[in-house]
Amino acid sequence: MATHVERGVVPGLTTLISRRGEVHVDAIGSAGIGSSPPMRRDTIFRISSMTKPVVALAAMILVEECKVRLDEPVDRLLPELAERRVLRSWDGPLDDTVPADRPITLRDLLTFRMGTGLSFGPDASVAPILGAIRDRGLGLGPPRPSEQPEPEEWMRRLGSLPLMYQPGERWLYNTAYDVLGVLVARASGQPLEAFLQERVFDPLGMRDTGFSTPPADLDRLAVSYETDPETGALQVYDPARGGEWSRPPAFPSGAAGLVSTLDDYLAFGQMMLDKGKYGKGRILSRPGVELMTTDQLTPEQKAISGFYPGYFDSRGWGFGVCVITRRDDTSAVPGRFGWDGGLGTSWFSDPREDLVGILMTQRLAFPQFSEIYLDFWTSVYQAIDD
Repeated sequence: MATHVERGVVPGLTTLISRRGEVHVDAIGSAGIGSSPPMRRDTIFRISSMTKPVVALAAMILVEECKVRLDEPVDRLLPELAERRVLRSWDGPLDDTVPADRPITLRDLLTFRMGTGLSFGPDASVAPILGAIRDRGLGLGPPRPSEQPEPEEWMRRLGSLPLMYQPGERWLYNTAYDVLGVLVARASGQPLEAFLQERVFDPLGMRDTGFSTPPADLDRLAVSYETDPETGALQVYDPARGGEWSRPPAFPSGAAGLVSTLDDYLAFGQMMLDKGKYGKGRILSRPGVELMTTDQLTPEQKAISGFYPGYFDSRGWGFGVCVITRRDDTSAVPGRFGWDGGLGTSWFSDPREDLVGILMTQRLAFPQFSEIYLDFWTSVYQAIDD
């Protein structure tokens, strides 16, 4: 990992491997370019899509309390999504629609099958529906908390648009988890951030995890970088002080809004590995965690979905997590589950190896094509010596 920092691919990074109770941590480089403080074990990172497993867990807590049910319509809590219209063709005019075959369910949200989300087809950039989603500030692309309105207005705007596909038809990334965050808040009767704090973060001791970083801790928030498309050099995506995660957002994004640290997310990953138990307490039942980490997609859905052709050949999707279904490289261990964050982070728990691995960097990257991600996970499994 040090070679990536030495070559300037990232200013710094932190890594953690926990196996059979033994934890190894490295903090390499600095929290930003220039005269920034060194990376530390408790450096705070924007974990973007690693928010999704946390919000899926919150939804399952409510399922087990019988406040929501997986397969009933979400209309009661999300009336904005009742009586949906669906585009006749996903890239067609917004007024060319048909009625939805059925209502959207909680299971649809958890599995990204609500009918709306990111599309990665060749014509995605010109599809009217995706332009309309962007124009309404509904969160396509890298997360920008300041650009999204408060939850009631966010739902109103989403409800004004038709679905791209019929509910349950195919896997479409991201949008469903922003909807899921609103559902969790309404079902619990608390703001999403308050429910997560009470039912997830406090019980797990995740003291540095939230939708923003308090002023007193901003010196531990790493600067976030992206690549300049013209020069290839790193440029600031979000600064620590005065940045978008330095203050509470109007819309706490269930898809990509959280910040966290190595040890905070280890608590979450270990709890999931231990089937819902943490210390002497329990966050979720064993069957609940097993359901979350079971592949929910059909072969037909996998054939037409994913980030690129063949994405689901060795993967599936549970509730908030990717699930490895067959070996295709060193780290593709069947049963392994977790997820990545497009702002530079990655987590997986591996029941077969009794292992939790976490990578935290501060550079935007597509995980499956990032040499840092690939080298980290290859090195994690290469280090096993038994």
